[in-house]
Amino acid sequence: MIDLHNHILPDTDDGSISLEMSLSMLHTAAEQGITDVVNTVHFQHPKFSEPQITHAELQKRLGDLQAAIDQEGIPIKLHLGAEVFYMPNLLELKDNPLCTFGHGKYMLIEFLFPQMPPRFEQLLFDLKMAGCTPIIAHPERYRAVQNDVHLLANLIESGCLVQLDAGSLTGSLGKSAYQSSREILANGYCQLLGSDAHDARSRNFLLGSGLELAQEIAGEQALDWVSTNPQKILNGDTIRVDMIPRYDQRPSLFERIKSRLL
Repeated sequence: MIDLHNHILPDTDDGSISLEMSLSMLHTAAEQGITDVVNTVHFQHPKFSEPQITHAELQKRLGDLQAAIDQEGIPIKLHLGAEVFYMPNLLELKDNPLCTFGHGKYMLIEFLFPQMPPRFEQLLFDLKMAGCTPIIAHPERYRAVQNDVHLLANLIESGCLVQLDAGSLTGSLGKSAYQSSREILANGYCQLLGSDAHDARSRNFLLGSGLELAQEIAGEQALDWVSTNPQKILNGDTIRVDMIPRYDQRPSLFERIKSRLL
């Protein structure tokens, strides 16, 4: 399996705080069958006031961690990427090697949880038209999607990909994320599954258990979300998404409440 979303580099953002913690987490990852781990450092997130760490420094930190896990005998290959916070400058970042995967072909993008910014759909479409496919990080944790998962239909049809957090499916990220993640799977709105691992305690690698739960809803196609699709992203290959159902009307408030109670 390939984990395309995590924060494993020690003392870099809000992820692992030490080399010892990173090694412990990577042991857990290897036990689940993960062979490749793509560290996705937070990029331009307002939570972090310190200057952005340079690409060269991140590459050095990645190399140091790879040397440590090789010495430990952990059979995992590390890769470098970023989780880019949504701002109006996304088109300016598409040529930044840290901010994209697959030679500029893909960008993992996160939003604030309480609300989506105005006109964000147009900017994501513009990014796609510029040759860089947006990957929406953990939409099941955003309030707008929790209120109406069918918002993802238009985003996917405009060329975006959707990445769910494994911890949402296990329930470790809260009830709302758990419910909306299952709705997303039931409607066929997912193309990637990531751990979003941050630490060795409450947010460790859960890709194995998350995959099992995803398979219960989506079937064997879920295997592609942790193998074929992330490999295509790293290679810069095209991921083709089957047509999804169109929803001309948003479900009524009663229907949404009923679906969450069942």
